[in-house]
Amino acid sequence: MSSERPLSIAHVDAEPAFSGGEVQVFLLMEGLGKRGHRNVLIAPPGSASEREGRARGLEVHAVPMRGALDLPAVVRLKRALERARVDLVHLHTGRATWLGAWAALLARRPAVSTRRQEKPVARSARTRLLHGRLLARTVAISPAVAECLRCGGVRAPQVIASAVDPAALRPRRARAEVRAELGLAPEDFVVLTLCALVPRKGVDVLVDALAALPASSGRAVLLVAGDGPERAALAARAAGLGARVCFLGARADKAELLSACDVFALASRAEGLGVAALEAMAAGRAVVATRVGGLGEAVVDGRTGLLVPPGDPAALAAALARLCDDPALRARLAAAGPERVAEGFEAEQMVGAYERLYREVLST
Repeated sequence: MSSERPLSIAHVDAEPAFSGGEVQVFLLMEGLGKRGHRNVLIAPPGSASEREGRARGLEVHAVPMRGALDLPAVVRLKRALERARVDLVHLHTGRATWLGAWAALLARRPAVSTRRQEKPVARSARTRLLHGRLLARTVAISPAVAECLRCGGVRAPQVIASAVDPAALRPRRARAEVRAELGLAPEDFVVLTLCALVPRKGVDVLVDALAALPASSGRAVLLVAGDGPERAALAARAAGLGARVCFLGARADKAELLSACDVFALASRAEGLGVAALEAMAAGRAVVATRVGGLGEAVVDGRTGLLVPPGDPAALAAALARLCDDPALRARLAAAGPERVAEGFEAEQMVGAYERLYREVLST
């Protein structure tokens, strides 16, 4: 296949909600579109991805995908792929991978899948069938996720890291203006976390760590940007800290929030990669993160941030206190962030890697 011919790619995402994985799907489609390729989004009707795709003017096919045993969905997906006349199918979620791989086979289109979660993969006949026969390639977003696949018997998964667009993280408003709007004093030590409010993200541990910070560190404030089912429980947990913990809800101004904080923290109990930490590094912020999955690989301990064990409020508090008390260390870690992101976590690098993968698959 000529390396010059534009490609048509169907991207299948079966999730009803919009989270970090969907951000990556749209970032990839945006980059591929800029390179002249045609993107077709297949998502459930009424899903956040369908709405976002239509809002962006993308070609969208709404296909119900209700579960792994939804055999009619395979037929619906096959028809959608045939109508879309695509060269290749990219499957972005677990349910989409299982249903979409069968649909791609029936539609006679090669399929690749991206796995984003650091979860064990069962050694089973289904795994062997899916990754050994139905899929042309399996991609992991980090070495940690690739190791989970290998432990499940998946041979030679390729690593293409999730990515960020540094240009999108340049704030449009001054740091002092944003801090004043949030009710922060100039002398406050501000810790920010950007994540869904679910148990896996460990925001409860972060709240406990803030409570454990020594008084000598001054007034520390935690900004929690994001929403989810744990919000009420977390707010109750933080009630004793008063205004020192601010739940901001879902926010679109992450660049401004990153500019306003002193340190970014991600206390995840498990993480495929941790794109929010990449965003913080790209924005030039020191990071405190847990040593889990791809997060513990992306954040380099002592170079771009400090790593601590998961579920350990005391260790997390000690790391935050260290950065609060040592502005020089904080500045050194922050300055190294953009360089680390440029080593393989920029959007253009991710898009280029997938483009090469697509052409390789189509040429075999």
